[in-house]
Amino acid sequence: MLSVKKNIASVPAAVKPGSQADLPWSLEEHWPVLVAGLADQITEGISALQNSIDLLLSKERITRLEHRALSIPTERLKVAGISAQQINRFYGGRIRQSHEKVDMAQLVEGVLQERKNEFSVLGIELRRKLKPVEVLVDPTVGYTFVNAVLDWGLPFGSRIDVRMDLNAWPKHARLQVRVSNDGLPPSSTAMMDSLSWVLIRQIAQTAGGIEIDRETTDDGVNFTAMFTRTVQAVDGISAVELSDDHSSMFKSLSGVYVLTVSSALQIRADVRDALREIGVMSDSVVDFEQARQAVRSRMPNLIVVDAGLKGDAFELFRRELLREVFEFPFVEISPDDSSFDMSGFGELSMAKVGRGNIREALGTAVMFELAKMM
Repeated sequence: MLSVKKNIASVPAAVKPGSQADLPWSLEEHWPVLVAGLADQITEGISALQNSIDLLLSKERITRLEHRALSIPTERLKVAGISAQQINRFYGGRIRQSHEKVDMAQLVEGVLQERKNEFSVLGIELRRKLKPVEVLVDPTVGYTFVNAVLDWGLPFGSRIDVRMDLNAWPKHARLQVRVSNDGLPPSSTAMMDSLSWVLIRQIAQTAGGIEIDRETTDDGVNFTAMFTRTVQAVDGISAVELSDDHSSMFKSLSGVYVLTVSSALQIRADVRDALREIGVMSDSVVDFEQARQAVRSRMPNLIVVDAGLKGDAFELFRRELLREVFEFPFVEISPDDSSFDMSGFGELSMAKVGRGNIREALGTAVMFELAKMM
């Protein structure tokens, strides 16, 4: 049987009486110290290993390709060690927070700029849409949080969409990260409950005012964070003012290009005439295969779609389009002649204009949908 004798005289001078070293051993009580020590040893060892790898490259003992092959797993181990250190620090309350007004759009953009070389090396395709929103958060905590979200999502795909905006209701700043893999298998390091995810949860709990959610999709993962301590609201669009002067009313639509998808000649003609009245250039096609060809030739600012064509083919077309742009506006031409409904602010919401109301209402619907993209 293993026995441990307590000998105060043999305790190293660096350990003070009354510290955890004097307490009876219990993994439940000592695991934070264990994690901290393990994380410190990992990060120190990995730093030394990376220095040795860099030295081999400088002395031309290995090629750049071999250097990269050795550096990738080394970097992964380093991230794991740093994540463990940060989890332990947040859990132990050793992070002194100073809640300040932070523009999350600037913070997120700063993180993305810092990591752009990494994204380039990994072949990551990045898109972002960042609107200024201020929240009360410690800048360092916010910075660590955004990096942890990216670290968690990166292994799941090679296409990343980052969006920062204001949620419609409740009025909270919202960070969304969507990672897709275009049908390719994710990295072998992809884990839903990785150390990065544990760090995300720990930061949200320690910092307070951050609500997180995630979901898996057919081609990747989605992440959403709501910052409940939002201190600045971005003005939304509550109405579109109309005037009798079409030239001034729609002057901001100069250069806008719209694509219409309908098998009905009359609908295509009515939409073309309505858009021409407000100075918008447009083309029309009869199905989504032609629409794909048109989009490859020129990306429209908005698509008008006949409700009669909505179905699986439309959903596939829209998913393909949303892989190219983070958000895209549609206006539906519905069979109800008098209908006119503005869309909400969800990603998949869509304005509706009745067939008999195209000339009167389409211009307003187009203006509203495009204004939401600003």
